[in-house]
Amino acid sequence: MASVRSPDQLALTLEHAVRFGREDFVEGPSNAAALALVEGWPDWPDRIVALIGPEGSGKTHLAAIWAAAAGATVVPASALAESELPALAARPLVLEDLAAGTFDERVMFHLLNLTRQNGAFLLLTARTPPAGWPITIKDLASRLRALPVVSLAAPDDALLRAVVVKLWADRQLNVDESLVSYVVTRIERSFAAARAAVVALDREALRLQRPVTRALAVDLLRGRDQFEMFGEANDVDRP
Repeated sequence: MASVRSPDQLALTLEHAVRFGREDFVEGPSNAAALALVEGWPDWPDRIVALIGPEGSGKTHLAAIWAAAAGATVVPASALAESELPALAARPLVLEDLAAGTFDERVMFHLLNLTRQNGAFLLLTARTPPAGWPITIKDLASRLRALPVVSLAAPDDALLRAVVVKLWADRQLNVDESLVSYVVTRIERSFAAARAAVVALDREALRLQRPVTRALAVDLLRGRDQFEMFGEANDVDRP
């Protein structure tokens, strides 16, 4: 006889994959310049560009859109290896999540030089501009300071609302406007927090076998001033 899963078990099996296609990206004033950069490739101001924005602002999603268009390899900055430089610098590359101390300065210096020598493209993503990083190798510091920087800001209310609606639509759910308003005014201003809130509410609805409504959100947050339980949703900077 087939086993019967409880609602708790069912909720854990219905995860929704995060989609990073261009059609999944929600546009707004906070990401307009960054989106224009990605869609303007290969007409960039430089072969190497830094995409800067706070956590959850959409960097990963935009990098994925560019990677798909340019046929780029995506590598975390912490995984950058000297032995792989010749291959990485020979084609378009996304180097993600750069920050001071997350990469070998000598390897990074060689990567920048090889990229330019090969006429390849490199998109760097980071939370803060490279010009402010404490870099030991002076030539690397000067190269990083000279890079064009395109910034993303935290989403405004209109964009955050659109993202929340889209996240529900991705789950084949049309939610009430009152729920959207309630969620948007109680989460931090980031796409990651929006995604985490939607996931948590969806799980709770499945667990309790209740519809996803404002009343459910109120019950879930009873005793809390905000969606403190909703932190990062995978590391996704995106939509």
